[in-house]
Amino acid sequence: MRWIQDPSQSNVDNINKVRREVSRHFRDKKKAYLRAKIEELETNNKIQNIRDLYMGIIDFKEGYQSRCNIVKDEKGDLVAESHGIVARWRSYFAQLFNVSSIWVALAQGK
Repeated sequence: MRWIQDPSQSNVDNINKVRREVSRHFRDKKKAYLRAKIEELETNNKIQNIRDLYMGIIDFKEGYQSRCNIVKDEKGDLVAESHGIVARWRSYFAQLFNVSSIWVALAQGK
């Protein structure tokens, strides 16, 4: 943090050096991952494992798909923790599939 707070030339050089090293590291990791993925696809092609081959190609083409794991509770507040999400879905489907209470409400309304 001191490097960022003190903008002297040596600190700027250190920050740029660390940034280059980190970029190089992740670039090498990405190349290794892509190499392994391509080798896996080639192996699936050689052994005629067509299903895994096409699934790998589709995953490769689509890339990373981020997921949004946030739902709203009954009050309209956002819930982001996994246990809260599961509890919300449980109560939602309990209300959705509880058809008998709807019929009772309709019968009382008539």
